[in-house]
Amino acid sequence: MTSSFSGWGSGLIGVLIFSGSLPATRVAVSGFDPLFLTSARAVLATALALCLLVLFEELKPSRSDLGSLIAVALGVVIGFPLLTALALQNITAAHSIVFIGLLPLSTAAFGALRGGERPAGMFWVFSVLGSAAVVGFALTQSAEVSLIGDLFMLAAILACGLGYAEGALLSRRLGGWQVISWALVLSSPFMAILAIFTWPDTFADLSMPVWLSLGYVSIFSMLVGFVFWYRGLARGGTAGVGQLQLLQPFFGLILAAALLAEPVAPSMIGVTVFVVICVAGAKHFA
Repeated sequence: MTSSFSGWGSGLIGVLIFSGSLPATRVAVSGFDPLFLTSARAVLATALALCLLVLFEELKPSRSDLGSLIAVALGVVIGFPLLTALALQNITAAHSIVFIGLLPLSTAAFGALRGGERPAGMFWVFSVLGSAAVVGFALTQSAEVSLIGDLFMLAAILACGLGYAEGALLSRRLGGWQVISWALVLSSPFMAILAIFTWPDTFADLSMPVWLSLGYVSIFSMLVGFVFWYRGLARGGTAGVGQLQLLQPFFGLILAAALLAEPVAPSMIGVTVFVVICVAGAKHFA
């Protein structure tokens, strides 16, 4: 019980950190090419990860972990950041929330396939209801539609679900921050070369919000968030804790209301309550 509670607490912190990722990416792609943004955020995060690995004298993963680390790298270091950056050139951050509502289902499905988790039938009922509520609410908030952007986001959700599930398995043996750190190190040669080839001609015209957004997605979205998220998935179960992602869009709207004085519609409060009920139900049956 204590381990499960700790897992859900860690997972919630991870979701709070990830809530700012898509808005920050939307701002960052206004100044950076998506390929450079993806590689730059990985290179910056790798530098910090290497410092942590050296400081704590972490042992290298075994050869048997290599396949899972590659899957994590392809899913959350390369796939999700690149695909969302490409998508956000064609759609708004608000519209991308539609697909974040599907991420818990993707994570749970890969958790069942790769981690051997077998939630009860009612878990899937609550999961589908929660996802449908988030998607339905998000669709009412944004009328902008782009087929290319939507396809990129759908691919990003699949890549992210796989990366989350594989990372959760490894975190049980290596630890949460160690998994994302080694995945960053593994992908660093490719990402460094990509950064060099996509290096902008000039940085002179970039605004402060663009630089701050790059810093956020590099440090928090790419590393710090995963410290809590993978720990949560490993301790509380991939399928169950993954349902906390249903709250991510609403955390983003709450931040917008608090920091930007944007109004919060009564419908948001109602849908949030319903989603919380779905998360609680999924937790019970997970």
